[in-house]
Amino acid sequence: MAARFEQDRGHLRAVAYRMLGSLSEADDAVQETWLRLSRTETRDVANLTAWLTTVVARVCLNLLRSRERRREDPLDDRPLAAGGDPEQEAVLADAVGVALLAVLDTLAPAERLAFVLHDMFAVPFEDIGTMIDRSPTAARQLASRARRRVKGAAVPAAADDPGQARRRHVVSAYLAATRTGDFAALISLLHPDVVLHADAPAVPTARPVVIQGAQPVAKSAMAATSRAQFTGVALINGLPGLAMLRHGRLFLVLTFTVTDGLITEIDVIGDPARLAALDLAVPEA
Repeated sequence: MAARFEQDRGHLRAVAYRMLGSLSEADDAVQETWLRLSRTETRDVANLTAWLTTVVARVCLNLLRSRERRREDPLDDRPLAAGGDPEQEAVLADAVGVALLAVLDTLAPAERLAFVLHDMFAVPFEDIGTMIDRSPTAARQLASRARRRVKGAAVPAAADDPGQARRRHVVSAYLAATRTGDFAALISLLHPDVVLHADAPAVPTARPVVIQGAQPVAKSAMAATSRAQFTGVALINGLPGLAMLRHGRLFLVLTFTVTDGLITEIDVIGDPARLAALDLAVPEA
């Protein structure tokens, strides 16, 4: 039985990671699936891979529901490398896409399950409906709703804005500069009188701050990026911005005002209620 489980471990881990966005939690879910398998008589199970997928999906669904109940709680500051393999998780996050992981974190648990299993792993809606105690039609509707969120169907068609590509280029350059610690490159993207606003949950001191000037804002930007586990470009209410993840959850969002190719204003959002009100979507490649 152990050898047979190992054949499916990679698949189960892939499902769990996309469900949870955290490698350590995904590994816990896979381990729980193994424990349930070891306590179950599977002689009459016709398709063990499908059975294991159902079990790991239900384990993840319970974890997501527990996370949903704690949604308003601030994220803790335990070390980012706690649990799992940080390098391997970085590879996984890059493969899935940080923006997609951020958008998935905004979905209701059942929506996330339906979208991940159907759109990423081709699980039939009949099977998904059984997992969440709903009809196949209801499961299809959940996946469709999640798909619209991921693609940003609720956002006005900002892609037709001639300045959209320029804004995305500036935001991508901002991310690259903060990732590499290139202070000079970051300064070159900021207007001399740029203003950064950060709400209380976004700041370690838990007090809202306003910072003005390219040098102070650049220093703050470098510090903010270091607090996140993964950062990626996402559409925030239809415009390019940054989504930051920590322990599988959306942690901070940065929105930008860009004028004549320079960033004139940055809004750093960490308040869970404000994050929930944002419309996040995955930008087109």
